[in-house]
Amino acid sequence: MRRELFAFLKLLRFQPPCLIKSGKAAYFSMAEVPNGPPLTTARVPVVELFQPGKVVHVCAPMVRYSKLPFRALVRRYNCDLAFTPMIIAESFVKSLKARDSEFTTNSSDRPLVVQFAARDAVTLADASEIVAPYSDGIDLNCGCPQRWAMAEGYGSCLLKKPELISDMVRQARARVSDENFSVSVKIRLHKDLRETVDLCQKAEHAGVSWIAVHGRTPSQRGEPVNTDAITLIKQSLSIPVIANGDIKNLEDVKHIHTSTGIDGVMAARGILQNPGMYAGYDQTPLQCVQDWVDLSIKLGTHFTCFHHHLMYMFERVTPKSEKRVFNALTSTAAVLDYLQEHYGVSYNPDSTVNNETPPTQNGYAESIADISTDPVE
Repeated sequence: MRRELFAFLKLLRFQPPCLIKSGKAAYFSMAEVPNGPPLTTARVPVVELFQPGKVVHVCAPMVRYSKLPFRALVRRYNCDLAFTPMIIAESFVKSLKARDSEFTTNSSDRPLVVQFAARDAVTLADASEIVAPYSDGIDLNCGCPQRWAMAEGYGSCLLKKPELISDMVRQARARVSDENFSVSVKIRLHKDLRETVDLCQKAEHAGVSWIAVHGRTPSQRGEPVNTDAITLIKQSLSIPVIANGDIKNLEDVKHIHTSTGIDGVMAARGILQNPGMYAGYDQTPLQCVQDWVDLSIKLGTHFTCFHHHLMYMFERVTPKSEKRVFNALTSTAAVLDYLQEHYGVSYNPDSTVNNETPPTQNGYAESIADISTDPVE
């Protein structure tokens, strides 16, 4: 089995960067964008996901983590909409190398929203035009609180510039003529909520499709999410609103929907720790680990990303002693040996990378914790 795996990884290494095939599935990077027709299915009108009485389940944009293999994984577990990691629009527009490294998708990776960090309307519109044939919408990051982003004029820095945000929305909307192509923004809160409401209303007037709200200010980290602020924003708009922050299970989904009336929820750390959360699992099901191994290897995931996702999945359900051993592993082969020995999980070369019917809580009763030999500390 290991010889087959190494042969497969070697094959991946020497495939052309623009297109890698695995059985009937194929994924492509932006290296091929300038030439030929897009390898995509019909666009999914994302706004049609928002229906009365339904809460849309969203996988948040996460730097390094919300890439194609992980998006494919969560789609198997009742995730309705997935975002790419945040991409710097200026680099993406100017550099083919940046496009090739930052954006990879396939025909089953739908619906998909590409999130950009941008600071001027023309660049965002240019980036939107590039990804439009390969995605269902773009999102403007107006919430990243990291210092480097704000110093460069990205992320939360834009919260003080509602007119610029509106201009970027208008120009991105004008550049892509397909009305089914969504243009959204993701924000954090002002200390003065009147400014937040004003920003959101201006963005709505500019034609934004929906708004995702992280219920904290840029300076807040572990403080409780401000559900009252999210409620106020929802009541002030006629477009869908997605709530972000502290969404870790379906009980959290139910609670914030009931308390705020939002149209969707967006999970980041919660879905990293438990990719099966939207399917009703309280902790990562063992089948989810198996799916991750199969998907990530078939789609050519770098070891660090492959390993870190598993570290997140094991974070809440394995004892510290076991974490120390697992986290210290340094190769894909070592991780596979560990998973086989401790959980009976091994790479299945015959599995498919396409989306399948998502399992439910009753579909796989066994979780990682169920077969852990040590008590959880």
